[in-house]
Order: sequence, then C-alpha cells, then structure tokens
Amino acid sequence: MYKNLAGRALVAWVTACFLLSAHSRAHSQPQPAPPLKIGFVYVTPLTEAGWARQHDEGRKAVETALGARVKTTYVENVAEGADAERVIRDLAQQGHRLIFTPSFGYMEPTLKVARDFPEVKFESITGYKTAPNVATANARYYEGRYLAGVAAGRMTKSNVAGYVAGFPIPEVLQGINAFTLGMRSVNPKATVRVVWLNEWFDPPKERDAAMTLFNQSVDVIAFHTGSTAVMAAAQERGKLAIAYHSDMRKIAPDAQVVAVTHQWGGYYTQRARAVLDGSWKSANLWGGVKEGMIRVGDFGTKVPQAVQQEVLARQQDIAAGRLQPFRAVAAEVRDNEGRTVIAKGSQLSDEQILRMNWLAEGVQGRIAR
Repeated sequence: MYKNLAGRALVAWVTACFLLSAHSRAHSQPQPAPPLKIGFVYVTPLTEAGWARQHDEGRKAVETALGARVKTTYVENVAEGADAERVIRDLAQQGHRLIFTPSFGYMEPTLKVARDFPEVKFESITGYKTAPNVATANARYYEGRYLAGVAAGRMTKSNVAGYVAGFPIPEVLQGINAFTLGMRSVNPKATVRVVWLNEWFDPPKERDAAMTLFNQSVDVIAFHTGSTAVMAAAQERGKLAIAYHSDMRKIAPDAQVVAVTHQWGGYYTQRARAVLDGSWKSANLWGGVKEGMIRVGDFGTKVPQAVQQEVLARQQDIAAGRLQPFRAVAAEVRDNEGRTVIAKGSQLSDEQILRMNWLAEGVQGRIAR
C-alpha cells in the first residue's frame, strides 16, 4: 500500500515537473511579432480602374511582398474634410501603426490626427506638409502627361484636344501644361480645350464635360478625374482618349491611345518595411519615370508602331534625364496670356513646378478661381 502511494506520488511529481518545464519552454521561446496593421483611406469608391484602384493595387503589393508580417485594410469613398479626419482617427484608434492617406485634401486631417497619435506613422500622398510622424510622397504625373501629349499630337486629325479637369491645383495644372507641351512638340498647331469640374469623382459630370468637348471639334481627350466616364464617352462617340491612373482598355478598347499609370506598390512596400525594421523616418519623395512610379504604355490598337516607339523612346529620355517637360530648349515657353514662363535655355525648378499657377500657350481656357 505504501509503495503504491509512493509510486503514484513519484509519477505525479515527474508529470508536474514535465508540464512545468514544457510551460516554461513555451514561454521562453520568442513569440512571433503581431502583424503590422496598415490602413489606407480612399477618396473615391474602389472601382475597376482609376485613382483608388492604383492605390489598392499598391496595398495588395505590400501584402504579397510582406505576407504574414502585415495586415492591411482600407476605407473607400471618404470625403475630404471632417469625414476624412474621423476615418483616419478611427484607424489610429484601432491599432494601425502605418496609415496611408492618398488625396490632397487629406493633408490637413492627417496632420491633425497625427498630433494625437505620435507613435503612429502617417503617409500623406500628394500632400506637402510633413511632421515627425508624417511623411509625404507624390508622383511626377506630369512626366507621363507630356508623353501622352506626344501620342495625342501624332493621333489628332482636328488638332484640337480636350481636357476634363478636377480642381485647379498645381498638380492638375502641371498635367495640362505638360500634355499641351508634349502635343505641340510634335504638332505646333495643336490646341487643348479645358473644362473644369471642381469635382474629383462625379461620373455624370465627367461624361457631360467629355460630350461637350467632343461637340467642339475635339477628337482626342485627356482627363484628371477619378472615374472611367471620360473613357466610356470617347468609346461611345468613336473618339480617342488618354487613360489616366489605370489601363482602361476594358472600358474603351477602341478609344484608348495610351495609359498614364502610377505605380505605388514599390513605395508602399518600402515604407512598410521601414516601420517593421524601425528605420522609418519622415521624408518627402517626388518620384517619376526614373523611380518607376510613373509609366506610359498600354497602347491601343489604333496607335501605329512608329508612334508607340517614339513615345517609349521619349520615356527613356525622361528616365535618363535627357528630357525634362518643363525645359525650354529651342525657344522660350509662354503662357496662354503671352507672358514668358520659362526662358529659353532654362528649366523650372521643383519648387517652381510645385507652385505652378499658369496655363501654357495653346491651352484654351482659364484657371478656375
């Protein structure tokens, strides 16, 4: 009897020691770090092509590159202003340690929330104000616009292009002017008619503006808005169009001349890695063709090989620094009121480009105030 009790006690003691040892080993082994929660805020609905789509492709690229080390989420169709501040704050409160806010009107709400969450990193995309925990980044869309203008200048028959524009901020003016300069570099007779919407995303208004321009001899159209409505209008009317943000051949298979796309995956992945390894710092990046953030391609079936090759060659020139859209080489560049804005033999500095407030010679329209 005594031996049985002693034996049982020994077994119990050995078992307890084993369990305690296993428990200790489990807790002494390093536990995997929780995934970095990354939030994205989109100013328009997430559609199959357009501004928000390109940023969402960037989000997916982060997931593909970093796998289980990250967990991403997004909120779409968030108006600039009070709604944006609320959504950005909610993401910070939910434990997101990196938040991307890709819209110019998100800049101030981002800065406001960032002051209350100093441990969270914020990326204001297209903004220009930084803080210790707020970085800014943007793409040199104007480089792609210039190249699209070259294609449009070769393809137009009427020598009249149209441009459906959102708001008259410097980024949009850069695009209109670069497009016009690109067109007129190969077709000096070309003019560009602009319609201002004061909206980023309003498909019915975008469509109406395109139709109005087509009724004014426009046979090739570009746009700086968030939907595919202009492309669909061009397809319907048998006109040509420059896709923006995304390749839009699915929407306008016959109309698309070329697409100016922006690529965010590389930048977003780089910044997420920096948070993970502790090297993230506030910065201000403005990248273009050279950095792989802007790409022109996805030519339509109506574009001759010679035109495609010319555009791609100019794209290589921009990447190599041989071509700068806002450089006056053979003659001075004037605005559409006759004033010299780039002297012959000079080029605009980044600061001057970022403050652009004029329309180039050849643009028919005024800056909406």
